[in-house]
Amino acid sequence: MKSTCYHCGDDCESKATITFDEKSFCCNGCKTVYEIFSSNDLTCYYDLQNSPGATPEDIKGKYDYLDNEDIIEKLLEFNDATIQVVNLYIPHIHCSSCIWILENMQKLHAGIKSSQVNFPKKSVRISFSKDEISLKQTVELLSSIGYEPYISLEDYSAENKKVDRSIIYKLGVAGFAFGNVMLMSFPEYFEVNEFWLEQYKHMFRWLMFAFSLPVVFYAAQDYFISAYKGIRSKLLNIDIPIALGIIVLFVRSSAEIILDIGSGFFDSLTGLVFFLLLGKFFQQKTYSYLSFVRDYKSYFPIAVTRIVGNNKEENIQIFDIQKGDRLLIRNQEIIPVDSVLMSKHTEIDYSFVTGEAVPIAKQSGDKLFAGGKQVSGAIEIEAMHAVEQSYLTQLWSNDVFKKDKLSSYTSITNKISKNFTIIVLSIALLASLYWFVVDSAKVLNVFTAVLIIACPCAIALAAPFTLGNMLHIFGKRKFYLKNASVIERLAEINALVFDKTGTLTTNKDTAIRYEGTELNTEEKVQLKSTLRTSNHPLSRTIYNSLTTVETVVPKIVKEHVGKGIEAVVEHTLVKVGSAPFVKNEGNQNTDTSVHVSMQNGYKGKFTLKNSYRKDVDKVFNEFSSYDLSVVSGDNDGEQKRLGALLTKDTKLVFNQKPEDKLKYIAALQQDEKKVAMIGDGLNDAGALQQSDVGIAISEDINVFSPACDAILDGKKFEQLPAFIKASKQAVQIIHYCFIISIFYNIIGLYFAVTGQLSPVIAAILMPLSSISIVVFTTIATNILGRKIK
Repeated sequence: MKSTCYHCGDDCESKATITFDEKSFCCNGCKTVYEIFSSNDLTCYYDLQNSPGATPEDIKGKYDYLDNEDIIEKLLEFNDATIQVVNLYIPHIHCSSCIWILENMQKLHAGIKSSQVNFPKKSVRISFSKDEISLKQTVELLSSIGYEPYISLEDYSAENKKVDRSIIYKLGVAGFAFGNVMLMSFPEYFEVNEFWLEQYKHMFRWLMFAFSLPVVFYAAQDYFISAYKGIRSKLLNIDIPIALGIIVLFVRSSAEIILDIGSGFFDSLTGLVFFLLLGKFFQQKTYSYLSFVRDYKSYFPIAVTRIVGNNKEENIQIFDIQKGDRLLIRNQEIIPVDSVLMSKHTEIDYSFVTGEAVPIAKQSGDKLFAGGKQVSGAIEIEAMHAVEQSYLTQLWSNDVFKKDKLSSYTSITNKISKNFTIIVLSIALLASLYWFVVDSAKVLNVFTAVLIIACPCAIALAAPFTLGNMLHIFGKRKFYLKNASVIERLAEINALVFDKTGTLTTNKDTAIRYEGTELNTEEKVQLKSTLRTSNHPLSRTIYNSLTTVETVVPKIVKEHVGKGIEAVVEHTLVKVGSAPFVKNEGNQNTDTSVHVSMQNGYKGKFTLKNSYRKDVDKVFNEFSSYDLSVVSGDNDGEQKRLGALLTKDTKLVFNQKPEDKLKYIAALQQDEKKVAMIGDGLNDAGALQQSDVGIAISEDINVFSPACDAILDGKKFEQLPAFIKASKQAVQIIHYCFIISIFYNIIGLYFAVTGQLSPVIAAILMPLSSISIVVFTTIATNILGRKIK
């Protein structure tokens, strides 16, 4: 009985079979991997795929160069006192079991804190404690379980990674062979009986056979490999019918040449592979374009405060930061670039980078990594280089809170591909049986034409191209989405929850009135110095109104989310925030107010008359069919004004803490609502994360929040209904593409089944169908984009 390795699936007959735990293994390496998984209670790895693993290689001494600190520094993405982060390319990632085991590496070693797989790029991002496990040990652990990383220092240091040109070479080989075979086939087409042609006919046929060999065994090898992996994993992918068609054409054509009963179908064979590769090349180029747009054009509408001249502050776009710039980073702001701390001390939360939420203490002169969040007042830093916008894109996409590994359209494509393959193979077999009885000469043409014409490539392309182009269009109009699946989730939204301050309101044109004990110059300095550390919209409004007042650096700063901020400035305790927070319990005024106390003595309050964003009433009217709520941490002083401004069915909820907002959204979700939360990204991080789609409004200051799914420029707030409507229409476009593809396949199958379609024509029509889908989605989405101002 044939024995196969339980781990990697290789044939054990040619090797010394090793038995362990009543299972066969081809080598000690595979047996060792099984033992590792078994001892760590990870054997359900084998439930996800049959024989999913790779045979581990002997790695003794192979990674000794990873003891070199200079090399380690080049490879690491993040390197701090205790935590290191590395992104490794793993060529062997190929299935769901690979993803599962690589994202459960913390069970294999306690030093690994988290690991996240990027399946399309075949990479894994690992966060580990360098005190418990080194980079070398991490790489050796990966290798020992069959996932040896490919490490090239050249790849890490080069700005542009090497381009895979294999498809171009294969396309060139197929095109060269196709042209020559077509040229040699002309006498056969026209049935020319000239003496010299008859004399050399057999030589031309054997030349055509020779030209077909590199096409079948080199140019078409990816289809065979993909089909083999699909069959081995018991999955029916779209390459199985294509590979079957190529094999049938080659075997039949070779038989005709060898038995001297005809010239075969080498023209159809080489033409089929050429046009298949042409369609694949077109698809690859388009994906590359979308990837370029995603990586380099997704500039978030955030700014950072740069200190110039005599301590003057100016807001600049984040991608305008240059090496040597002195930057002011306020409480809860993200550090946008690797830098040096100029302030005395601070605490940085690197949870967005490493997943570890414990703040790390830093002293003056220490290096700070991009992606950390400042959590102790305001600090000044000096930029070490310009901002890498692509790094912020990566940080935003690195969702350490919830891992959405595959977007919904991918699963739809897989389902369609599987069902399509079953249907296509059934139709091909039934049609072949029919023609075998009626006219056996047509069997081969019918069988191959059906397999080729019914390829579901066009259906598979519809969603990623539609959503990818919409992602680009939204970005150009200053609505920045984390990924394409956000568009699909936006299309399902039926409930909207808005924060008030900083979302419905803007700090521009806000009227400010102070009531209480007059503040002297020293007290104004202390107040402004305290407000300087805060990013809350009300704090920023009051801070900007104190134009003639200087600032000093507070000794201690602590911000209480949803309540207020306290600081020690020049030995004076300053509290700024809500009335209960500053110990003014007796004040029951319902206006939007910011209260101030110094040394626990109440001073007074700043009353702010909110300035609402342009067309807020129109926005809510356009959303009248949705379940609408305004959930605010402020008091209900604005309830009457808001009630007159918004639609009558809008629910108004005030005095809500950040955790209350999260619970409110969770309650809506329990009622089977699809909820979008629109907030300012500061106090609303939890609610943004809890919602089905979290949208952060950004304006003038760096409020970048990795917890959100989208960032909307505050100036585009009135376009929010248009963006959501466009998302729904984008999903409709995908459905139209499915209908077009199915209609195309029905027509093509009719001609193929009835024997009226040759394989080479089918191969030409297949990439044309893919091109037509991409053209349709591009035109349709661009028309949608024009409707958004």
